[in-house]
Amino acid sequence: MADFVDRHSIVRAIWGDSDLVLLVFAGAAAEFALNRAVDWLFFTNRIPDDPIGRLFSTVRYAQAIVFVDEATARQTLNRINAAHASVELSRGDRIPGWAYRDVLYLLIDYSERAYRMLRRPLTRAEQQDLYEVFHRVGAGMRIPELPASYAEWRVDRQLHLERDLVYSHYTAMLYERYRQHLGAWRYELLLQLQAWLTPERVRRLLQLEPCPLFAAALRAYGVCGVRELRSLVQWLLLPARYFDEVRRLEHPIVA
Repeated sequence: MADFVDRHSIVRAIWGDSDLVLLVFAGAAAEFALNRAVDWLFFTNRIPDDPIGRLFSTVRYAQAIVFVDEATARQTLNRINAAHASVELSRGDRIPGWAYRDVLYLLIDYSERAYRMLRRPLTRAEQQDLYEVFHRVGAGMRIPELPASYAEWRVDRQLHLERDLVYSHYTAMLYERYRQHLGAWRYELLLQLQAWLTPERVRRLLQLEPCPLFAAALRAYGVCGVRELRSLVQWLLLPARYFDEVRRLEHPIVA
């Protein structure tokens, strides 16, 4: 059975690296909190009740698509669709198509931003590869009106950023949950990561102020390649009880 994602795809390089995955979700946590459809997160309360635990469960779903064969990935996509349909049935409403696109779009964008921050900018071929993989994921989730190419997606991504984000009382509630679960100083580290990872509109709505020294230190960590630093850096980002979950994020590239 063919792989759902080619083994040489840049998507595997990104989503098999625990550092990069943590950066993706640091950025996503900011944008989730601002989305006009964020009230759906509060309907089940799963993310507000356990934002870090839900991060890891979401990554497990993503990796159960990226690192498996076509049939297994389709099964995972069907489970995701069934879970969303169950929530919609319970609430008696439909999750808007634009909200599905927002989530898919931010995963694409922060995948690229995380790789650029710790490694290097993606090439044009890698950008197209990244988008094509997520386009297939979106099609498997029956997300409507997906752009045909990376270039078209960049235009639509900006439109979504301008139209679909707003600071609300849900935003404040989610950020308070982040602070409670991370503790004061890890929460401040999260804010700095978000200040450097997120688009300008997100930074403006959240009033995030990036510190140049923080970005320099993060880039140095990404460039130096000293693997022994990983446990220290990941301890700085997350409490020690999540270490086993972080280790399970690793999917080394197989030639």
